[in-house]
Amino acid sequence: MDEKTSDLRDLFVETTGSDTVTERQAESRGTLTDRDEAAVDERVREIVAAMRERYDFSTDLDDATYARIARGRFEEEDDESIAAALAEERETGETDGETGSEAADDSGAAPVVDPATVRDARFDLHLVREADREVDREAFEYDDLKQLTAEGRSIVECADALDADPDAVAKHARVARVDLTSTRANDRFRDEFRDLLTDADIEGSHAETARDDGLEEATEDMETNVSL
Repeated sequence: MDEKTSDLRDLFVETTGSDTVTERQAESRGTLTDRDEAAVDERVREIVAAMRERYDFSTDLDDATYARIARGRFEEEDDESIAAALAEERETGETDGETGSEAADDSGAAPVVDPATVRDARFDLHLVREADREVDREAFEYDDLKQLTAEGRSIVECADALDADPDAVAKHARVARVDLTSTRANDRFRDEFRDLLTDADIEGSHAETARDDGLEEATEDMETNVSL
């Protein structure tokens, strides 16, 4: 608690004789965390469309499904969970007579997306998970492979340099290429997805503003109580 907050709290307790805020004060705190989800969804699709123009996407999924996978990256534990959520939405869409995305099949339902395709789409969007970088029981470091990949080494050359199995190198070299591509774009796509789909953008100055907003209203209430 900073000095300003401490002083306001002391004033509040001294004036009201209570260290709890009113229901209205509690509700007012953090109002900046409320999001316009429709605007967020629209912006996510705009980013997907911009990336599709700039890069070669590896799947035939439409922008709406890519946008849903981007959201799933931050809402679900893994690609299996994202695929399951998409499948559930597909069933719901069939029940409601709606389609879950623009790329519907002949039945009018959203396409079935398996975990491997979800992973491909995630990589297209530069949304690498830390788990993707984990080299499981292999005798090389991911950062070493990333450096070799940045130098333009082939899979065979990387495997020779790392004294590692080429298949394991190939699996992680793909992740390294995505990370490098994202870095060349200053990670702007990855970071904007994160800022839109998590509270990362609120944790800094916005959170400070939201807190001050709540404290200001609490102070106004104290002044009212004093005048009474």
